[in-house]
Amino acid sequence: MKLIILNLIVLKITLMRELNQKIFNYLITLKKGETTTYKFLAEKFNSHPRAVGKILASNKDKNVPCFKVIRSDGELGGYNGLLGGSKEGLIKNN
Repeated sequence: MKLIILNLIVLKITLMRELNQKIFNYLITLKKGETTTYKFLAEKFNSHPRAVGKILASNKDKNVPCFKVIRSDGELGGYNGLLGGSKEGLIKNN
C-alpha cells in the first residue's frame, strides 16, 4: 500500500512538472503586448485556473513572462513582483 501511495505521489509531481513546463513554454511564445488568461491556459492544458495561478506564482525564472497572464474578466490578477515594476507596465512594455 505504501508503495502505491509513493508511486502516486511521484506521478503527481511528474505531471505537475510537465504542466509547469507546458505553461512556461507557451508563455515564452507570446509576442510583445500579447496577454492570455488563467482560464485559457487551464483549458488548453486540461487544468484549473487556480492551479495555473499557483504555478505562475511559484515561477522564479525571469525569462518566463508570467505577468502576461490576466484574469478572464480583464482584471490584471496576481503578480509576484519578480521583475519589479507594475504588472500593467510590464504588459505594455514587453
